[in-house]
Amino acid sequence: MIPPGALGVPALPPLWTKAEGPGRSPLSLSRRRPVRAPRGSGQKETVDKSQLTVTAHSDASPERVFAVLTDWPRHEEWMFLTRALVTAGDGHSTGSGLAAFTGVGPLGFLDTMEITRWNPPHTVEVRHTGWLVRGTGAFHVLPRAGGGSTIVWREELDLPLGLAGRLGWLAAKPISAAVLRHSLRRLAELSQDRE
Repeated sequence: MIPPGALGVPALPPLWTKAEGPGRSPLSLSRRRPVRAPRGSGQKETVDKSQLTVTAHSDASPERVFAVLTDWPRHEEWMFLTRALVTAGDGHSTGSGLAAFTGVGPLGFLDTMEITRWNPPHTVEVRHTGWLVRGTGAFHVLPRAGGGSTIVWREELDLPLGLAGRLGWLAAKPISAAVLRHSLRRLAELSQDRE
């Protein structure tokens, strides 16, 4: 449980969902894929999935990019209007818990996550565990020929609220992609600053 005020805002329920995966061109907007509940589960609802993949390039090494990327309290330096902290474990291993609040003042949403894959300096994957933000996210930091890195941010989110969620996401996705692309560019620049 995250104590009220831990991220600098009072504890409030989420107001809207987190933007799908961050990054920079090329932008991959895949089609939603309905996923039906397993037979016998008692669930009748179909979950729609939406993917977003963005990339950026950095002159910094994969080791440097990964170090800045996974310094969770530094997310506010590059991720648009977002503060993050470790809520369980050390933040650098599978099973660690993270929380990120995106917004201004008390208006925004809380994204809780669990690290599901930790492979430095190339991959960190998370499972979004919040009430509104569900699905998976991954950062991949790949070496580039001649030096530097390519950073890939991919999100696969479960869209809530049925048709209303799908229609809302159609409107929000291009804006979300632009914000995430801007954030990933900032990460690339920040990683280069001190190398």
